[in-house]
Amino acid sequence: MRKVRAAELGPDIEEFTAMLMQVGLRRNVAKVLAYLSSVKEATSREIEIGSDLRQPEVSIAMSELRELGWISERDEKNPGKGRPYRIYRLQSSMAQIIELLEQRTHQERAEIRGRIALLRSLMQAG
Repeated sequence: MRKVRAAELGPDIEEFTAMLMQVGLRRNVAKVLAYLSSVKEATSREIEIGSDLRQPEVSIAMSELRELGWISERDEKNPGKGRPYRIYRLQSSMAQIIELLEQRTHQERAEIRGRIALLRSLMQAG
């Protein structure tokens, strides 16, 4: 696999990452998701390089993406000695992920509107 840095992917990847963060994803999750959306699959090391994150940040992001069911992973035997490579790829399409983020945003807004309505009723009762 060819190692691709986020800078090589162009300014659009930075804008994409920023937008993912604006809709509620944490920085490391947004960077990993943006990187994975631009490659077919990648090892942890390639994700570190490509997303410009340190290994612990990538590990935390991958755990969150795994819990969300947005990535799949497989092991590939290392040609030399040592542990096999773990290779990651998006399991959900970016269109599906964006749809889920939109639904989550609508739900959060509805909850906030409900709290505001409750505040208003408490003010009128008092």
